[in-house]
Amino acid sequence: MRTDITNILPEECISYILSLTSPTDVCRSKLVSPVFRSAADSDTIWGKFLPSDCYDIISNASSSSSSKLLTASMSKTQLYFHLCKNPIIIDKNPIIIDNGTMSFGLDKATGKKCYMLGARRLSIAWANTPRYWRWKRVPESRFSEVAELKEVWWLDVKGTIETKILSPNTTYVAYLVYKFSSSRYGFEKKPVDLHVELGESDAGRTFRIFLDPSANIPQFSREREDGWMEVKLGEFFNEHGDDGKATCSLREVDNYTLKKGLIIEGIDIRPKDSR
Repeated sequence: MRTDITNILPEECISYILSLTSPTDVCRSKLVSPVFRSAADSDTIWGKFLPSDCYDIISNASSSSSSKLLTASMSKTQLYFHLCKNPIIIDKNPIIIDNGTMSFGLDKATGKKCYMLGARRLSIAWANTPRYWRWKRVPESRFSEVAELKEVWWLDVKGTIETKILSPNTTYVAYLVYKFSSSRYGFEKKPVDLHVELGESDAGRTFRIFLDPSANIPQFSREREDGWMEVKLGEFFNEHGDDGKATCSLREVDNYTLKKGLIIEGIDIRPKDSR
């Protein structure tokens, strides 16, 4: 006769065992039985999947992110899934002063940290010259401003992030998050260089692609759930978080090719294979 483990172990023990697995395994366990379903919703589990500094990060969130409401009214289970779907905007943290230009969320499958660097936090050549770039608000962006390219010949966009704020022992992928205005030009004529490097020890790889390819050229970009487009800049492995900074870049510096119509929301940095 087969013994049902749920008749032997109390629910607290099942919750503890599940907490030693992964968020994906816990979600799958809900299909086993009503007892597993109840155990899988325990704060004991989801509290262990939250990053150890999660509440510190939330405490530095922008006022528009309602961080106090998050910490005061949500259980750890609710908070976990909320951060997976609704990244919060950060005003500042102990490492970097952000002024609402970076967002923080969690990867649903692993609980590892995800960050997006908003356009205002990027280094964009001539970004504050009205002839070349325009800063504007768009309702579909999580940030208060995005950067719209009016016209340049020299395109140079860089973003950096401190590796010590990322999850350790994790391969991260950086994506440029963008779209085009109705009057775009130049990106179908000239490829751009995409690059990610880690600290001083990793020179990284450079990829050359067309952001706005014609019909006979492979498309490397894809549409996101939020309506923006994204293209992979590169990836890096964050071991212990002591590599300094990861630098992500987009460049096209051919002075003979005019470019316009690119709208940049930011650079999304998230664990590999998280979507």
